[in-house]
Amino acid sequence: MTQNMEIICVGNELLIGKTLNTNAQWLSKRATAVGIAVKRVTVVADEVEEIASAVREALQRKPQFVITTGGLGPTFDDKTLEGIAKALNRKLEVNAKALQMIKKKYETYAREKRVEKVELTQSRIKMATIPERTEPVSNRVGTAPGIRANVDETILIALPGVPSEMEAIFEETIAPLLKQASGGNVFHEKSIYADNIMESTLAPLIDKVMHDNPGVYVKSHPKGEENKPHIEIHFSIKAKDTEKPEEKLQKAIIQLSSLIKKSNGKVFSDKRVGA
Repeated sequence: MTQNMEIICVGNELLIGKTLNTNAQWLSKRATAVGIAVKRVTVVADEVEEIASAVREALQRKPQFVITTGGLGPTFDDKTLEGIAKALNRKLEVNAKALQMIKKKYETYAREKRVEKVELTQSRIKMATIPERTEPVSNRVGTAPGIRANVDETILIALPGVPSEMEAIFEETIAPLLKQASGGNVFHEKSIYADNIMESTLAPLIDKVMHDNPGVYVKSHPKGEENKPHIEIHFSIKAKDTEKPEEKLQKAIIQLSSLIKKSNGKVFSDKRVGA
């Protein structure tokens, strides 16, 4: 299996444009940093069938990790656990460990006077009702636990949608798993900026640099206008530290910078547009 993962974000608010999907951006950046390739990001509605379908399709592609965000809370539209249960053909059940996590959290809230009672209402029990043969994952920031399920060779993890909760669980529980799975690979990146060169002129120069520097990926991102080209050129590499990835990256940057200058372009290390 390759070192990759898929992200499934659940929420009508994402699909109607009310909420910017910062969770997907944050997870992608963190996973990439520890050497895991994010192959797909999917956004689905708060509907059981949509969630189940997205999970099934992701599992069929056999990534090492599938991470979902959102839909773990106590309200009627929190349907991720039901969708995952349907996708895995597993029953939903009240998990004693998850219920204890939630009870302790509300006891803490009561001591802090954030709630008056520690009563385990149906809404609170709902957050502990998870697919059978899955493991609850502690949420130190919020109330709803995450869950983890092993499905063949894929690890499926469901995280809350609240960014602070999602990020805390990721750093404490998931990041170590990803680092171990990556086999010591690290990700390095750097950007330079070029003026006075069209992207069509730049394209064959990038092709040459990538050919001459195996493992280095180079991507151009136009930032200016057609009559005043200003292009960000992003270099990246995933490799073990022992393979000296930063040196390889710098070699590619020097080569492309030289080729751009020979084509009468200007190169900068920051975003400023040349005169």
